[in-house]
Amino acid sequence: MSKSNWNIQNIPDQSNKTIIITGASSGLGMEASKVLSAKNATIIMAVRNTKKGEIVSEEIKKQNPNAKLEIREMDLSSLQSVSNFAEGIKSDYDKIDILINNAGIMTCPFDRTKDDFEIQMGTNHLGHFALTGLLMPLLHKAKNARIVVTSSIGHKMGNIDFTDINWKKRNYKTTQAYADSKLANLYFTYELARKLKNEKSDIKVTASHPGWTRTNLQKHSWYMRMLNPLFSQEPDQGVLPTLRAAFDADANSGEYFGPSRFFEMHGNPIVVKSNDKSHNLEASKKLWEFSEQMTNIKY
Repeated sequence: MSKSNWNIQNIPDQSNKTIIITGASSGLGMEASKVLSAKNATIIMAVRNTKKGEIVSEEIKKQNPNAKLEIREMDLSSLQSVSNFAEGIKSDYDKIDILINNAGIMTCPFDRTKDDFEIQMGTNHLGHFALTGLLMPLLHKAKNARIVVTSSIGHKMGNIDFTDINWKKRNYKTTQAYADSKLANLYFTYELARKLKNEKSDIKVTASHPGWTRTNLQKHSWYMRMLNPLFSQEPDQGVLPTLRAAFDADANSGEYFGPSRFFEMHGNPIVVKSNDKSHNLEASKKLWEFSEQMTNIKY
């Protein structure tokens, strides 16, 4: 699996499959919605801005009039919004085949979520932790369901301070907070994979990162925007690790996918290695306990 020209042609027909994609109104989420609707899946586009989601849906349907796209509002920075979204899904669907936890924010100014979490940890990790837990009953009802968690090369700079996870005592460093949230994504992936394996569940949990991909995520980073022409790839390439993590039949639970070339910044998707810190069992269990306490979600 390490060497491959894997691309969207490797994704089989997804008729009768229901897929949730968070952050589906731009960037990688929009690209995944486009690709997977062309594979005949029913796509639930979980978006904060439904008007923006409708515009994207209309654009996709211009290319593919048969696309099955449903726009639903969800703000990951609000546990109430996440709960409302999940309740609506459970009311209207019998199963969810694939959950792609794609949405995120990066290096934004200091802020807090509606539940008083630091904004990047709250949105990138805790919101998805709550969402996944609430949707787990529907994932269990699908055959061979899969959960994909989007991390980043930036996880390598992560160093979560569990004594001040919400940055109430320290001077805020937005790049560090982003890296911490991306490390949290991997702690979550690996811990959930272990728990499901112990339960003998057939749900697979994988992670991915898009390398250096040009998206709206970079709007707060002037140096990334400046260097985009030199290093970045387009979203149709950057989404491939996510799609391989979601659809490669040979993927194992707990595997991490990223680009193959130039320090994992671009190229076809392969299995890559996250850093040693991301595999720290004690830290991952501690984050899980913190996450349950903060979100009041028990798996």
